[in-house]
Amino acid sequence: MFEAVGDLVAEHRELESALADPQVHDDLARARTLARRYAELTPIVETYRQWQQVGADLGAALELAEDDESFQVEAQALAQRRAELRDRLRLLLVPRDPHEDKDVILEIMAGEGGEESALFAADLVRMYLRYAERRGWRTEVLDEMPSDLGGYKAVSLAVAARGTGIPGQNPWARLKYEGGVHRVQRVPVTESAGRIHTSAVGVLVMPEAADVEVSIDPKDLRIDVFRSTGPGGQSVNTTDSAVRITHLPSGIVVSCQNEKSQLQNKEQAMRILRARLLATAQADADREAADSRRAQVRTVDRSERIRTYNFPENRISDHRVGYKAYNLDQVLAGDLDPVVQACADADVAGRLAEVG
Repeated sequence: MFEAVGDLVAEHRELESALADPQVHDDLARARTLARRYAELTPIVETYRQWQQVGADLGAALELAEDDESFQVEAQALAQRRAELRDRLRLLLVPRDPHEDKDVILEIMAGEGGEESALFAADLVRMYLRYAERRGWRTEVLDEMPSDLGGYKAVSLAVAARGTGIPGQNPWARLKYEGGVHRVQRVPVTESAGRIHTSAVGVLVMPEAADVEVSIDPKDLRIDVFRSTGPGGQSVNTTDSAVRITHLPSGIVVSCQNEKSQLQNKEQAMRILRARLLATAQADADREAADSRRAQVRTVDRSERIRTYNFPENRISDHRVGYKAYNLDQVLAGDLDPVVQACADADVAGRLAEVG
């Protein structure tokens, strides 16, 4: 068991030696990279060494117990401790999501269902804003396209942790499970006969990319400006402040019209474009590697129906993990953690199965 940890122990030893070399710190970027990797490996190595030591102690206690039954109690305690260390080590060996500490950009888009879909898109926007507020995250509306009845045809939100955040609890680590098709079943406000309709909203979740992570050649961009549409202030709808950016190599098109100036809208559009390019690159890498986890709940493929919100029964169901609860009103008020945790637990279980 844990044969592969030997390579990590050797790497940890090499990193420790390298970080002790003063010349390494002449290159601050390399020193930071080495220190980050050393910090990632340290809990694995320490737990592994404890597991080995407790195993040796257990062997000695069992040997002594053959002649003296009083050692049986100590052996049982050591066996339990070793099992706990084994489980902890297995969790530490679960492959780490490279985007775990990132902030996110959420795109919520009305789909099938017309105006009812747009109204439900607004419900989801409020749900994510309230969830972010509960977690102490910062939110920013990057762009929005309102519908006639007060819903949204499309909304782009930025969600960011305050400071460095807590590992495993940052926006991407929690919200990555929201990507997909969200189905709603309820009586629309436009329905006079009281019949229940089904409509859908697409949610795309992308880790926000820094400039250094995604290189964009300005020559690959076509930038168009146009007049904003929909509700807005006096300068929003009377000047050519809206910006549409087309990334020619990928064909990705991003539009922003929420801000009052072209420059602000261009900056917001570039944030969304970088996030989309990063998400596309990650998806391509997953396909090329035939990543077995693509079938798990981490997907951000909008073609997958992931969840149903049934208003008559006050029920929320996540189809990926079999989660079901009858507190839809609370979930829409921002109490999303139980749903997210069910997805996170299934994700970890799948990763643990890979570790063996």
